[in-house]
Amino acid sequence: MPPEQEALLILTRQQFPELEGVDCAVEPILKGGSDRHYYRFEWAGEKHAPMVLMVYTLARRDNPKFVPATRRLAALGVNVPAIYAFDEQRLFVWLQDLGRDDLHAHKDEPWEQRRPLYEATLREAAKIHGVRAETLGSDEVAAMEPEFNEGMYEWEQNYFLEHFVRGHLGRDVPDDHAAQAALAGLRQRLALLPRCLVHRDFQSQNVLIRNGSAWLVDYQGLRPGLAEYDLASLLFDPYVELSRGERHELLGYYAGLRGLSLPELREIFHLCAAQRLMQALGAYANLSRNQGKTHFEQHIPAGVKNLTTVCQEAPGLAPLLTLFT
Repeated sequence: MPPEQEALLILTRQQFPELEGVDCAVEPILKGGSDRHYYRFEWAGEKHAPMVLMVYTLARRDNPKFVPATRRLAALGVNVPAIYAFDEQRLFVWLQDLGRDDLHAHKDEPWEQRRPLYEATLREAAKIHGVRAETLGSDEVAAMEPEFNEGMYEWEQNYFLEHFVRGHLGRDVPDDHAAQAALAGLRQRLALLPRCLVHRDFQSQNVLIRNGSAWLVDYQGLRPGLAEYDLASLLFDPYVELSRGERHELLGYYAGLRGLSLPELREIFHLCAAQRLMQALGAYANLSRNQGKTHFEQHIPAGVKNLTTVCQEAPGLAPLLTLFT
């Protein structure tokens, strides 16, 4: 066992004295683009359940918000991992091990097998989205990540322009370009809509499947925003291919869960999809070009394809096509 993992095992046994002397296999969990590190501890025998240790840093402001976000979501009845222990000084969190199966792993299965998993995922999302932003106290909002407002949407758009359009594609975007007006109209429209709690990174690799139920992870970005942004993150996920008909079925299912008008939901969904996909493409370009995580580049074609589809379907977004096609 590498010295780093041996040290983590020693600290884990100190945290849980009943595990002293119990043989354990330690496995790094390598996925995602964050600076958090995860390790799976599998104990010998059937008496002790496996657990996951999350080791984080303070380099990102959302990292310390994982624990309070977990507690908030658990109180809402959302399926999230149980916290076994929290060492705030060492920045360690020991969590329930939800297993290795995520929604992304089912991407190649027939739709009749995938659909129930997506419906289970949407049921968890509906629990989060049922919390209206106006019901949150100022202290609660201050403890979360900054809410989605016009400034946040503009930041995401500029992130896309800087890292994907200019950095990845090598294109300039004049201030008087028609796309700039379309971007301004998009962020102003979204900023006027009523907000609720949102996951913020609601994509297939952040949904674990356990006994047919969906369990959420990587939700430290919890904040007030638009439910349709989460829906767009899941249903236009560049990691997974969904057909137009499949997206329509799932939107209809979600609308039924929450008693929403499907045509109105679909309209805002497409606007949020454009916003989310621009953010994702900016992230893929930044992670691959500037942070050495080149495997993210493989998702750019699917992101471009999805963003093209959205801009062709959503009124007023066609000028954005000239930025990246």
